[in-house]
Amino acid sequence: MSEIATPSQTVGPFFHIGLERIARNDLTHGEAQSVQISGQVLDGDGKPVIDALIEIWQADRDGNYLSGFNGYGRVATDNRGAFSFTTIKPGRVPGGNGQLQAPHIAVNVFMRGLLKHLVTRVYFPDETSNAADVILQSVRAERRSTLIAAPIAGSAQDLAWNVVLQGEHETVFFDC
Repeated sequence: MSEIATPSQTVGPFFHIGLERIARNDLTHGEAQSVQISGQVLDGDGKPVIDALIEIWQADRDGNYLSGFNGYGRVATDNRGAFSFTTIKPGRVPGGNGQLQAPHIAVNVFMRGLLKHLVTRVYFPDETSNAADVILQSVRAERRSTLIAAPIAGSAQDLAWNVVLQGEHETVFFDC
């Protein structure tokens, strides 16, 4: 018997079975000023990935981590590859160079076939500090839109943001 893992044994399609009970997609605890971020995880052919897991981590409104606001969420995609989080818009946090970063949410993507999770960010539309964010500005201009959520029907509280794993509109992923 071989002890080398085959591609079908790397992670397994177990997210819904093993992680559903620890899903946390509402980080607001009923706060009135919430933001809904909804989207899909799509493969290179534009087909939904139905067994991915999306984790988010963010600061509170004042740019602080672990300050009474638990900025951590986790949700599995559904049978349409869809996910949704209800959260708050985080404040600006200092980067490694001491400069304040634009409000953003850190995102990890786990799924069958990945030996290492994918790391990305989602930024907020019409945020003036996006223009000075060191991380966002390090991405080629034509690719930045993959990191910025879009308002749904002109609403600042309902945002759309998809994770595209490959292809022409592939989401920017970071090496961490």
